[in-house]
Amino acid sequence: MLPNTTRVSRDSLRITSLERDGWHAAPDRIPDVGDAVYCVEGEAEVIKVLGKTSDGSRLLELRLPDRPKTPFFAASSNVLVEGEAPPE
Repeated sequence: MLPNTTRVSRDSLRITSLERDGWHAAPDRIPDVGDAVYCVEGEAEVIKVLGKTSDGSRLLELRLPDRPKTPFFAASSNVLVEGEAPPE
């Protein structure tokens, strides 16, 4: 039996943007396989770049250093990339 999620408010499911020194959002950049990205789980390695998500970004298969056998997925629009942010 599936849990009843109708009692979960939308606001409790939102993840606020995080800031991290040396990392920045790059919504127009698609990370390559082997690149390091920063996500809500911490620093991860891109192991596959897959199809497009509903927001037009790419689906990334990621691996955390402390969980190498348990990959997970994130949209490229939801991760930070290493380096200096481009000038606005």
